[in-house]
Amino acid sequence: MDYDTVLLDTEDRMDKALGVLKDKYRGMRTGRANPGLVDSLRVDYYGSPTPLKQIANISAPEADQLLIKAFDPSALSEIEKAILKSDLGINPQNDGKILRLILPPLSQERRQQLASFAKETAEETRIAIRNVRRDANKQADQLQKDKNISEDESKDLKEEIQKVLKSIEGKVDELLKSKAEELTTM
Repeated sequence: MDYDTVLLDTEDRMDKALGVLKDKYRGMRTGRANPGLVDSLRVDYYGSPTPLKQIANISAPEADQLLIKAFDPSALSEIEKAILKSDLGINPQNDGKILRLILPPLSQERRQQLASFAKETAEETRIAIRNVRRDANKQADQLQKDKNISEDESKDLKEEIQKVLKSIEGKVDELLKSKAEELTTM
């Protein structure tokens, strides 16, 4: 490994942690119907757990409704079972061709719980990216110890790693602020 490889690897791993946070937030219910609420739900499709978005078309024709149209109509019952098993708290209506999910309005208490969960999720992401920073700093120290880079270069690398961390933490904070606002104001 060298200076640039460590830095690129660090950025990549931190971006992945941010991507996980975005996916979790996309699946978090806010009061408006959003296909992201169910698209990563796993459905037992011919014996293997498959993401719903791979076996069905998901749309939001109204603010409080999702429509799920399976590419294979025989999978509708399995999709329905997966939705019932999930913690969404929504009962699908199956007419044999499509599933309708009517989203009830969120109570203020539930909104506060979701906002709290969003905060916890953001903190988990911050911890993950700090762990990436720790690993990258260890790699920088190892490069210096192995005499692949000088002491000054090691210090510069650690400063660059810290800049990447601050940038990603800023994005996490923006996402949290946006999601909390979305959850509490409706």
